[in-house]
Amino acid sequence: MPKYDQMKVFVIAALTADGFLARDVDDFSMDWTSPEDIKHFVKLTKEAGVMVLGSRTFATMLKAGRKLPGRKMVIYTSRPEAFPHDRADPTEFTTEPPADLVKRLGDEGFTSVAICGGQQINTLFMQAGVVTDLYLTIEPILLGTGLTLFGSTMDTKLNLVSCEKLNENCITLHYKVV
Repeated sequence: MPKYDQMKVFVIAALTADGFLARDVDDFSMDWTSPEDIKHFVKLTKEAGVMVLGSRTFATMLKAGRKLPGRKMVIYTSRPEAFPHDRADPTEFTTEPPADLVKRLGDEGFTSVAICGGQQINTLFMQAGVVTDLYLTIEPILLGTGLTLFGSTMDTKLNLVSCEKLNENCITLHYKVV
């Protein structure tokens, strides 16, 4: 089993060209991101085998009719009864501190964890110091206002690992957290 400090814990998100994650808490980026980004998202999250989401992101996903099969989902909420669902894949609800969750998932045999938002969950995991990588797709859309990737001040250095053009208009950036 992987050691806790060897786990790859990555934030994966699509951002607009002006840096927004979503218009508001009910916006689901898969409604405006490119098919190539969706394919990239599916590939990376299935490779990880487990996705971590906040309750708002999960509710928005369910409302949009998306089930994202083929991976375990861990949803942060203190009210699991508020989220009835019919996903066939494992789904669990938690309030564990990020480091405890990552350790437990490692103990379960996972070698990487995809942090799939929203803003509060991204911030929670970054501030806990468990994030090792970021995968950010920049889409050719401007919102003007909206939710940013993180909800509080960050002072985190990153090293660019790769920059890949997904189609004629969007790129995906892979960063390592220093």
